[in-house]
Amino acid sequence: MAAQQGTTRPNIVFILCDNVGWGDFSCYGGTTPTPRIDKFASEGIRFNNYTVESQCTPTRSSIMTGRQSVRSGTYTVPMPGAGPSGLAPWEYTIAELLSDAGYATSLYGKWHLGEVEGRLPSDQGFDEWWGYRNSADECGYTSYATYRAIAKAKGLETPKLWAGKKGQKSTADRELNMEVRPLLDELIVDKATDFIQRSATGDRPFFTYIALSHVHPPEKAHPDFDQTDPTRLGLYADLLAEMDHRVGQIVDCVEQAGISDNTLIVFSSDNATCYVPAFGFGGSNGPWRGDFSTPPAEGSMRTAAMARWPGKVPAGVITEQMLSSHDWYKTFAALAGASDKVPTDRPMDGIDASKFLLGESENTGRDSIVFFGPDGSMMSVKAHNIKVWLRYSEGFDKPILKPQFPLVFDLGSDPAERNNLFNDKMDIGWEMGIVLPPVFQYVKSFAQYPNIKPGEEFTGYKPALSKTA
Repeated sequence: MAAQQGTTRPNIVFILCDNVGWGDFSCYGGTTPTPRIDKFASEGIRFNNYTVESQCTPTRSSIMTGRQSVRSGTYTVPMPGAGPSGLAPWEYTIAELLSDAGYATSLYGKWHLGEVEGRLPSDQGFDEWWGYRNSADECGYTSYATYRAIAKAKGLETPKLWAGKKGQKSTADRELNMEVRPLLDELIVDKATDFIQRSATGDRPFFTYIALSHVHPPEKAHPDFDQTDPTRLGLYADLLAEMDHRVGQIVDCVEQAGISDNTLIVFSSDNATCYVPAFGFGGSNGPWRGDFSTPPAEGSMRTAAMARWPGKVPAGVITEQMLSSHDWYKTFAALAGASDKVPTDRPMDGIDASKFLLGESENTGRDSIVFFGPDGSMMSVKAHNIKVWLRYSEGFDKPILKPQFPLVFDLGSDPAERNNLFNDKMDIGWEMGIVLPPVFQYVKSFAQYPNIKPGEEFTGYKPALSKTA
């Protein structure tokens, strides 16, 4: 039994998958069996109304900082060669907060919030990390003869998997290519479960962030799941089957370490799935309109999320209460008894949903969310079941358009957002009065705290305040 078992501060295991749709897991209506994930969901709370940001980097930024990514200059995926990117060292991540509160911290898998020393996980609060600095698309780079020739001629470093520890320079561990691609999640989970086992007998609670690689192209199935079941015809189903197994491995590790009763496990996705034909392997966003490539349709921002903590988080709860990726920050801080460490010198967009998680409140505390696009500008706002589009796009190869008048949808009766209410109703202006206040709040805070520019070496607002002032 772990020495820390009697403490009231939970261990926190955060599992994040990549580009998995709201309707992919069978407990959300998916057609690929996901028995371990379904069981996990039934043992805690499953959120039906969970919102993320527009792309991988923005969502991960919101989890790490509790802030809209546009505030941190991380509102879009950085392009290779575009210059410095990622979180400014000034940002105070949830890993830093929990570390300062006495937690052991680690990250395994995808980072995508800075690729240079000073902006790596070990610089942002993680005691140790192993994984890839950017995205799994780099696995495919060396498959191209042109890339290999240019990299050799110019002495470019080919994509790598990295390992690092706080206070030390990160080092390359092995090549990141299509040979390792099918094994990535196995390697990530092996590293994570080793950390859990080591930490379970320690005298400190721990926080581990497990950022799985599936289902981000280019993809290749693990040999143990590659067409090994006749009920799974396509690649996407094989990838989901492996994901289900990996989540089960993490839960089993926590159980076997004897710390289940004092460990909160959260499982969610960073983005919706995408129907780009070139990806060619499936995915479902359930009844919601659009996908990853069509912000701000609900299918581009709503995804799966669930939380389990036996004896603390009520089991068997399926909720329509709103929650967003920004909310884990204050929620984890509260559960760790460290709310006093949440920064007060900058806008914080998340809410503390800890009482809801613990069954002490019927509401999460969130009733609206403002959604920003990959260009860093506002695209929509949602309050209750009212959704207002300020701008929209119909695909990666389509422009972002601004309609003559905002489009208004009732998600309760129109989840596919097909019927703009202003097309046939003129008596719903009152809905704008409900939805727009969060927009005005953001505009007001922006005037006082201008957004950080991408790659900026930002050191604080003036007058300078400490991170936890």
